[in-house]
Amino acid sequence: MESIRWRKPSLKPIQTKPKLAMEAAEEELLSPSARLFHEPNFNVHVIAIMGSKSRINPQVIKEKLVHTLLKHPRFSSLQVVDEKKNGEMKWVRTMVDLDKHIVVPQVDEQNLQGSPDKFVENYIQNLSKTTLDKSKPLWDLHLLNVKTSDAEAVAVFRIHHSLGDGTSLISLLLACTRQTAHPDKIPTIPGNKKMPINSSEYTTKGLWQYFAKVWSFMRLFWNTIVDVLMFMATTMFLKDTSTPIKGKPGSEFNPRRFVYRTVSLDDLKLVKNALNMTINDVALGVTQAGLSVYLNRRFGEGKKNKGVTEKNNNLPKNIRLRSTLLVNLRPSTGIQALADMMEKDTEAKWGNWIGFVLLPFKIALRDDPLDYIREAKATIDRKKNSLEAIYTFSISELALRFFGIKTSSSISHRIITNTTMCFSNLVGPQEEIGFYGHPMAYLAPSSYGQPHALMINFQSYTNKMTIVLSVDESMIPDPYQLLDDLEQSLKLIKDAVVERGLYHK
Repeated sequence: MESIRWRKPSLKPIQTKPKLAMEAAEEELLSPSARLFHEPNFNVHVIAIMGSKSRINPQVIKEKLVHTLLKHPRFSSLQVVDEKKNGEMKWVRTMVDLDKHIVVPQVDEQNLQGSPDKFVENYIQNLSKTTLDKSKPLWDLHLLNVKTSDAEAVAVFRIHHSLGDGTSLISLLLACTRQTAHPDKIPTIPGNKKMPINSSEYTTKGLWQYFAKVWSFMRLFWNTIVDVLMFMATTMFLKDTSTPIKGKPGSEFNPRRFVYRTVSLDDLKLVKNALNMTINDVALGVTQAGLSVYLNRRFGEGKKNKGVTEKNNNLPKNIRLRSTLLVNLRPSTGIQALADMMEKDTEAKWGNWIGFVLLPFKIALRDDPLDYIREAKATIDRKKNSLEAIYTFSISELALRFFGIKTSSSISHRIITNTTMCFSNLVGPQEEIGFYGHPMAYLAPSSYGQPHALMINFQSYTNKMTIVLSVDESMIPDPYQLLDDLEQSLKLIKDAVVERGLYHK
């Protein structure tokens, strides 16, 4: 396939000579975070797997892309090296040949031996062995007109992480869609309600209100200090416990297998409403439960099984297992603003301002399934009351300014290799949408090229939640078993809520 090259340790920049003043005025330097994703150990690609309820018409896709995505500067620009600015990389607008970005493999469905799902899965895994061609804008779209168990066709969007953070890229993708019931309307994305962690502190009056605010500030200050020290310790020496899911050195160069499972979003909402929590709390709790069950099984392999209870199990004591969250500190751009940018040539904020948040997972079996959710909520509430992302971003910026991109890349790489996994929960459209007239059955975002052997993404869409795993099979050879454990954990938590009468319709 012309638009795919076999993966290399890093992307080789194009050398350019000085341009005319008018052309130079349209050029913009890559942000430090964008440059970071061109280092050999950070060559990360974001992918979005989209199931379609109808066969995909490649010609329609090409015609629509010209009037939407190609109007975004990042998707119609090369990343080149300026000879006169000490090798600084910059964006340079170019003409886009869609035939080199849209890949439509010729597939004989009758020869798939009854396993089209496996064909699509293997196709995407093979993509993770390759990297995007630097001589073109760093994205491509693969259209697979293969009928699977849950879609009539599958589209795979692949975008280099230097173009933007994962959340912004998925938002841009959604800005290219429209509601199937109302083709002139963009999708509705639920907003996040921001509330103080302990709102009762702010309902008091007078002197108590003053003390409550002082106490809240002291907690914020203390938590930030602790988190920054943990960040620095992780950079230098503090490593997660060695477990069967922790990647080995060089894992970022290994191919990834992408598997997913769709569950009911209503089940997560039931737990959320019953326990007065958020969907994010429930998603994290389900993940902690599923990982605990999975690791208990893996640690028991080849040994006498000690059990699956809170007191009797195969898990080592005090496992340190953390997820690295890459948080974009730039204010998020709504999909309406992105849609206007593409349709009306308006401006919208864009770019990578990446800070780190180290999210600890409590790995332990619990006799009470609801304990997983309570522990997850406590963890998230604690992290909300910290400025960790802002200060880790500042530390990274200072390292880049004083020591250069190589040192900054090394710091970021050590942070990720000393932790275990990536975790995210993305909010999707409330109603059914179509991608350029093709009704979407599901959306499953993920990435490859990261040093972690495991990435877990939750993506909501209408009344469904898709759990997506990106795994290094040399460490996690049975990703479907992990999906089963996550799904079963959600069922146990939901059943516990219902059996105890905590939920009322």
